Amino acid sequence: MQLTMLKCKLHRACVTHSELDYEGSCAIDRALMDLAGILPYEQIQIYNIANGERFTTYAIEAEAGSRIISINGAAAHKASPGDRIIICSYAALDADEISGFKPALVYMNEHNQVTHTGDTIATQAA
Repeated sequence: MQLTMLKCKLHRACVTHSELDYEGSCAIDRALMDLAGILPYEQIQIYNIANGERFTTYAIEAEAGSRIISINGAAAHKASPGDRIIICSYAALDADEISGFKPALVYMNEHNQVTHTGDTIATQAA
C-alpha cells in the first residue's frame, strides 16, 4: 500500500507577483526550492490564506535569492501580490518507508525570508 505524505512546505510565503499572461505555473526563488526540496516542474498544491483558494500547479525556478513567489497563468486569478500562501508538495511512500520519514518545513516572514525550518508540526491542543 502507498500513502500520500507531506514531503515539504513553504509556510506563509508572500506572493510577490501575479502574472496572468505568463505561462502557467508558480515561480519560486530557487534557493527556497532547494531548501524545501521542491524540483522544477514538480506538482505543488497552493493554499491561499488570504482568500481560502486551494489549487494545483507546478513549480518553476525564479532567480536564487530574489525572494520571488509568482503565481502565473490562470492561477493568477486565485492569488494577488501580498497574499500569504502555503506551498506544499506530497510524495507517495510505501507503508514500510513511513517510519522515520520527516517532511521539510520552511517557515517564512512577509518578505519571504526564512525565519526557521523544521520537520515536525506540534500537536494541536484542545
